Amino acid sequence: MTRFLFDGPDTAPVTILLAHGAGAPMDSASMAATAKALAAAGFRVARFEFHYMAARRYGHRKPPPRAESVNPEYIKAIADLRAKGVTGKLIIGGKSMGGRVASMVADEMFAKGEIAGLVCLGYPFHPPAKPEQLRTKHLADLKTPTLIFQGTRDEFGTKDEVATYGLSAAIEVVWLEDGDHDLKPRKAISGFSTADHLKMVAETIKARLAPSTSSS
Repeated sequence: MTRFLFDGPDTAPVTILLAHGAGAPMDSASMAATAKALAAAGFRVARFEFHYMAARRYGHRKPPPRAESVNPEYIKAIADLRAKGVTGKLIIGGKSMGGRVASMVADEMFAKGEIAGLVCLGYPFHPPAKPEQLRTKHLADLKTPTLIFQGTRDEFGTKDEVATYGLSAAIEVVWLEDGDHDLKPRKAISGFSTADHLKMVAETIKARLAPSTSSS
């Protein structure tokens, strides 16, 4: 059974399932802050870890696997979340690699009525300094309603680069001013804090993918 960390009201009408990025666990400061911001907006948030990351808690330092290889783990996490009694509308997503994996299983789950939408926080469109190694092929025909939140300083995909990718009409890219790959801005330059950006993330998800959610 997948282990989850929960935030937000257990009576929330919408749950957001989030996977971590390649290098940091589900309880990293970035993931925790994101979960708390979403919970404050009235969502129930469930975080989980892929096996390689969970193994690190027991001293097994495994490198991140190919993202495609953990697709079954994400599908199992959805089933395990439902098995724990989580009902209602479900949005899936994650940070960086976690969002990428979610995007690869989204259409299958959306077609089955398992999920209502997809949220990617800092999508890794390509490895840093390797813009030719695109990870966008499956995004051209994506059917699932999708929000990608990207910092304008994200070295995994700049605003100018992303504008040329020919993404599906189901995808809306929301740009966060001066945000890096963790969506973190330099406040002295942008005037925004990470908390400001995370609040915008939560409010945008609520408005676009879950308009019936009420704040708590």
